[in-house]
Amino acid sequence: MRAMGPGSVSSLLKTALDVVYYVLLGVAGVLLVLAALVLILSYDPGRDVTLPDGVKVTLTAAMLAEGLALFALYLGVVVVVLGRVRRLFATLTIGDPFHPANVNRLRWIGVGLAALEALNVLGRMLINWQIPSAVRGTPIDVTAWFSVLVVFVLAEVFREGARLRREAELTI
Repeated sequence: MRAMGPGSVSSLLKTALDVVYYVLLGVAGVLLVLAALVLILSYDPGRDVTLPDGVKVTLTAAMLAEGLALFALYLGVVVVVLGRVRRLFATLTIGDPFHPANVNRLRWIGVGLAALEALNVLGRMLINWQIPSAVRGTPIDVTAWFSVLVVFVLAEVFREGARLRREAELTI
């Protein structure tokens, strides 16, 4: 099976990305609605919950709404990143990997991945602030930040590929 073009692996992945994109878009919307409903309909000042590691926590409606909203925001950023990946794969499906727009798409993917990791750090900090004994380990994921850098380098590789293609098209 070919890597690019109609009926290729990239077109199969594009279809899978389309499905995941719309499912996550729906889930993010549902989470935002749930967060709003928790705040609007909450009457319980707090509920004692025992975490899997035995820590007892009083979970309030505000904490639950905050968690749902943060997760919805996280999924929203994932949807934005997937949207760019879908468009990138659309160019692969038509057999044009070095389309000039792919450079900006890869840059936005890098920004989105950085935002996801920043939200991850923020979420861990919020949990650690509200439940000090719940989070262990470092909130910084070196692998994720390395992946962000790799995407930005790939964007520059695609920029150079687009430039070389443009030069080849001008050559007689």
